[in-house]
Amino acid sequence: MRIAILAPPGVQSLDVVGPAEVFWEAARRRQDPGSYDLRIIGTTPEPIRGTGGLKLLPDATIDDPDEPIDTLLVGGDPTLPPVDRKVSEWIARRAPQARRYGSVCTGAFLLAEAGLLDGRRVTTHWETADELARRYPKVIVEPDRIFVRDGSLCTAAGVSAGMDLALALIQEDFGRDLALAVARYMVLFLKRPGGQSQFSAHLLAQATEKSEIEESQQYVLHHLAEDLTVDKLAGQAGMSRRNFTRMFHRETGMTPADFIRAARVDAARRLLEDSSLPLKTLAFESGFGTASVMRRAFARSMGVRPQEYRTRFQSTSGRSALRRGAAEPLRRAAEPQGE
Repeated sequence: MRIAILAPPGVQSLDVVGPAEVFWEAARRRQDPGSYDLRIIGTTPEPIRGTGGLKLLPDATIDDPDEPIDTLLVGGDPTLPPVDRKVSEWIARRAPQARRYGSVCTGAFLLAEAGLLDGRRVTTHWETADELARRYPKVIVEPDRIFVRDGSLCTAAGVSAGMDLALALIQEDFGRDLALAVARYMVLFLKRPGGQSQFSAHLLAQATEKSEIEESQQYVLHHLAEDLTVDKLAGQAGMSRRNFTRMFHRETGMTPADFIRAARVDAARRLLEDSSLPLKTLAFESGFGTASVMRRAFARSMGVRPQEYRTRFQSTSGRSALRRGAAEPLRRAAEPQGE
């Protein structure tokens, strides 16, 4: 399968290098270089200067004769320069010829300029999502998604999210076990689902500069099964409930209750992926108390029911444990895992 990655001048280097490495590793593990035939497409024959001072040598340019493309991905320049008409015309012509096409980060702007996103569900990096929606009002922007699949169109949030998208495409092409092997080798999270927020509870816990709020967040992450109330967290922070809630919202953009719910959904998600726990036990371990409460919170956050999520994203080890009837609780569900 030929994977073509269009890299315009000033491209975010990881938009190109990240997915390319993931696809290359999949081909290596299959011991079949033809599984993914990678091509970097430039707008000119000159080396492409990307972010971080990297220079990429294009395999072909938009002026070369057309060759078959299975998957076309478009990277973007984070400074959002005007899109060259010649480039947008090439994208508008070549993308519909591919089996699937999409973008990483601000590459969505190039697809939009080519007229390929009108009426379609897409995502981009959270910093540029509002601008994408402003410039192209016919595009349905989902700013809080890791990646979005809309038919043959697939768009990723940006930077490392392009690697998440590549893993999803590998699973689509060759199955979950290969995607899992690639993710483990590259020390990536296996399958952050497209519906997952760009702002996980653990990322949010790192975003605040207020030590009191950060300590409260870390307490939540490590005591999910406890009865966590705003009054309890405020007391631990040495603040009144009102002051704590106001400061928490100012520093994180969400209420304490919303953060607790997000942290518990994160924990439940990892347990669904990596364990065989019955939903009743899983709900207790992640702090929801009952399976019905967990189902409602999980569906509201992830867009699918817990059992549906497990069916789609459970790891090989989790499936094996389920077949054996194992149900050992994962006591460290609130800690980040590097797969």
